[in-house]
Amino acid sequence: MSFKSLMVHLDQGARTSSRLALAVSLARKHQARLIGVFGQLSPSQKVGLVSNWPTPEYTAAAQASKAAFESATAGLPQVEWHDINRGSEGELVRRVTDQARHADLVILGQGDEDAKSYVPEDLAEEIILNSGRPVLILPYAGNFTEVARRPLVAWSDVREAARALNDALPLMEGCNKAIVMSFAPHAEDARAACENVVRHLALHGIVGESKAMLVTELGIMDSLLNQAADLGTDLLVMGAHGPNGLPFMSRGAGTRYILRHMTVPVLMSN
Repeated sequence: MSFKSLMVHLDQGARTSSRLALAVSLARKHQARLIGVFGQLSPSQKVGLVSNWPTPEYTAAAQASKAAFESATAGLPQVEWHDINRGSEGELVRRVTDQARHADLVILGQGDEDAKSYVPEDLAEEIILNSGRPVLILPYAGNFTEVARRPLVAWSDVREAARALNDALPLMEGCNKAIVMSFAPHAEDARAACENVVRHLALHGIVGESKAMLVTELGIMDSLLNQAADLGTDLLVMGAHGPNGLPFMSRGAGTRYILRHMTVPVLMSN
């Protein structure tokens, strides 16, 4: 199992080079087509009552992005670079989402509240919800030259979790070991929820281990992130925005919390 087409979002942000480097690595590993999509917020230039687009600043940023993409992807068999060529929030989200629907995996960056943002705050969430494609989000801090050597699967018996697990299989292939984690009020229930997943992974040649977690006052999302750190996880796999993507969470709350507080790469599917 392998990816045939990957898409990476590009902008002027400092973390774009990290996303691009990982995308190139995955494209080379899977011999996949890599699509670079440049898009960022930018107001039009007004001269009196007339608005001009694109602005010289946007044009320069797009040209720099294209040059960096061509340099980073040299030697890859199939590459494409696209300019969204719109600076408004709604158009940017719509056009990036449209591009995402033509890829097997979409690679985005986490928003950083302490740094200048070049994209809408909810870009990742909107693409997860509306593209119909799995989305790999990289944190705004840390170096991740590869992912899924030590994956952690957040599991519950719902559609979104099953979709995310299946979408992550090409990334998890050849991993050291996958930890399958489930939360429940009773350890036996959590352990039972993971057993079928571990057996399913074995059919794909992936060694899995179940880890039952009790629901505590700390909260499921914080517990999940703590476990990811303690286990040295380099990929968290989870469903997004289900009615109960993980148990006892209101719709979308867990998705938004992880997108805001993640410290490791996260693959989400809806």
